[in-house]
Amino acid sequence: MDRWVGKIAIVSGVSSGIGELLARELVSAGVDVLGLARRENKLQELSKSLKNTKGAFHYLKCDVRNEQDIVDAFAYVEKNFGRLDILINNAAVLIDNSFENGKTEDYRSLLETNVLAPALFIREALKLIRKHKNDAYIVNINSICGLNATVVDLPMGLYPASKFAMTAMNETLKKEIKDNNDKIRVTAIHPGVTGTELFFSSELHRNIYNITPCLKPKNVVDCIMFALSAPPHVQIDELVVTGVATKK
Repeated sequence: MDRWVGKIAIVSGVSSGIGELLARELVSAGVDVLGLARRENKLQELSKSLKNTKGAFHYLKCDVRNEQDIVDAFAYVEKNFGRLDILINNAAVLIDNSFENGKTEDYRSLLETNVLAPALFIREALKLIRKHKNDAYIVNINSICGLNATVVDLPMGLYPASKFAMTAMNETLKKEIKDNNDKIRVTAIHPGVTGTELFFSSELHRNIYNITPCLKPKNVVDCIMFALSAPPHVQIDELVVTGVATKK
């Protein structure tokens, strides 16, 4: 991670779970992080806990369903740091429901958060990286549901479709970068069931977590840090990480 010391990262969804721990790991490694989330109190708590670390933690209140909030985040980075080196698309929502009982507003929230927001983050990141012609890294936190829609035995409704969309987005992004000769690497992380606030948002998911081999947020963060630590000539295209049962 030495090559990223003093570099600038944007991480979405840092108020809990994978995003929070990732922000801590990056700052501890010497990366300056702009953390984004809706809950300003959580951002303030995280900021206070990251004083006197190797890197610096900055934050902005950001609703990823609000395009202007996303645009403002990149404007903040350009104004205060002059460049962007790392983008981590982490923010997501999981709504468990059958198609029969699905609500239109839930569908809209899911698609805007899991599909449109990452696309907007990527768009703004490419503009800024290409403007300054620097090496950079984009990590998209996806899901095993973006590879197999029925791998998790839960009523997932539109969630796997949103993650399949991100899988396609990741592939078309890599092709565009290659065609444009950008010095940008792209990695997709596909975690299995992970014990985060996102998964504990429903009683059904909590029950599944208790009987299914699951990951901890650190397991996913370790994958991200591994990808970022690869030499400049190495791109980790995809990492699939799942929990397995262990003897008690």
